[in-house]
Amino acid sequence: MKEFKHFINGEYVASASGKTFENRCPVDNSLIGPVHEAGEVEVDAAVRAAKAALSGPWSKLTQAQRTEMLNKVADRINERFDEFLEAECLDTGKPRSIASHIDIPRGAANFKAFSETLANHPTEGFRMDTPDGKGALNVGHRTPKGVIAVISPWNLPLLLMTFKVGPALACGNTVVVKPSEETPATTTLLGEVMNECGVPAGVFNVVHGFGPNSAGEFLTTHPLVNAITFTGETRTGEAIMRAASVGLRNISMECGGKNPGIVFADCDIEKAVEGTMRSAFVNCGQVCLGTERVYVERPIFEKFLSRMKEEVAKLRLGRPEDKEANFGPLVSLEHRDKVKYYYDLAREEGATIEIGGGIPDMGAELNDGAWIEPTIWTGLSDEARVIREEIFGPCCHIRPFDTEEEVIKLANDTDYGLACAIWTENSARAVRVAEQMEVGLAWVNSWFLRDLRTAFGGAKQSGIGREGGVHGLEFYTELKNICIKL
Repeated sequence: MKEFKHFINGEYVASASGKTFENRCPVDNSLIGPVHEAGEVEVDAAVRAAKAALSGPWSKLTQAQRTEMLNKVADRINERFDEFLEAECLDTGKPRSIASHIDIPRGAANFKAFSETLANHPTEGFRMDTPDGKGALNVGHRTPKGVIAVISPWNLPLLLMTFKVGPALACGNTVVVKPSEETPATTTLLGEVMNECGVPAGVFNVVHGFGPNSAGEFLTTHPLVNAITFTGETRTGEAIMRAASVGLRNISMECGGKNPGIVFADCDIEKAVEGTMRSAFVNCGQVCLGTERVYVERPIFEKFLSRMKEEVAKLRLGRPEDKEANFGPLVSLEHRDKVKYYYDLAREEGATIEIGGGIPDMGAELNDGAWIEPTIWTGLSDEARVIREEIFGPCCHIRPFDTEEEVIKLANDTDYGLACAIWTENSARAVRVAEQMEVGLAWVNSWFLRDLRTAFGGAKQSGIGREGGVHGLEFYTELKNICIKL
């Protein structure tokens, strides 16, 4: 059994109150270990350590030295790959085959990608005329924003946490991370790596706990926090916005989604099926960019639906270490209750259950885990709650459409605007439709293809701000203009 303590000022510390909560494995609901819950004392200590580190050895490093140090962090994660893999799979239950190709290597790569991208980005400079004819020179200069609060989610715990911590540290900030209470392991383990790589104490801090009246609230309301970056559901994002308004702290938020997939009759249907399968069912559907609404042009609707059902039937449920398994449990029994509620609601709303729709019998050893069946529905109205509300599970509704204009209207008819996937071999149509989608990311003939140099974020209720590449500079630094009279 493992114990998960806070990581504050370079040391692992227990909660002064002695309060802990259980971290359980979603595969079989077995106890992984106790997690210390942070109170105001621990959060204050972490924030003050981060504040102090801003003027310590960390601030004396050159950009090249910071880059070299963060590259060491990436290398050390990969050297301890098996430990991170075990921790991630215990917390999430996801198959090792998935976590070993996505979560761990891409989580490590975030440190290198962002430190090297941001290190080489120029600022602006302008020469201006003055009445005396001698002129002036304006030079842009970026400085770290300060203490960054990182609130990270449970679906891709290491990857999405380092997607924020990587650029924050590359820009010279310090961080206090609150990982999801469901998945504390890899964020906690990263503290060891930071120490091993010589990252100064206080630069990277971790506090565990929940949201209201716990670590999340205490962190986002702390007056010494300069900015807050968050990934999670929209309702939590709204609470964080209210907290950030006190003191006018900057925020970057990637929130919920109800993402559409649009499949035109001229697509390569096998590519469209493969891509839509991944977008709806990879990571048990627990991907913010995943597809829950699929619109298929009527001439190929029946064929596409048939192929999707064939592929869903091939999904292999099993333990993370099962080499044949490509489908794990949901992250927790609580989340399974939420997803199962929508499965039952779909029946009530008149859905045709094409495949799945319930809880599988996994046998005596696994039936206490958070397992649920991958599910496809048809026949729901466009106003059904299952069509309009984010489920965040392994499910999708497939609906036919007749015209381009119709499907654009249907796809945009949502409060969310995170991502979409468009499947067509007509390049003019691809561009035309993508330009009209009210989203932050539009994929054409692909899904989850991410260049870390590009902007990442959502429209409408799916988020505020953009991260990724140089766009992170706008959030993680303050840009000042230095005007020099010549």
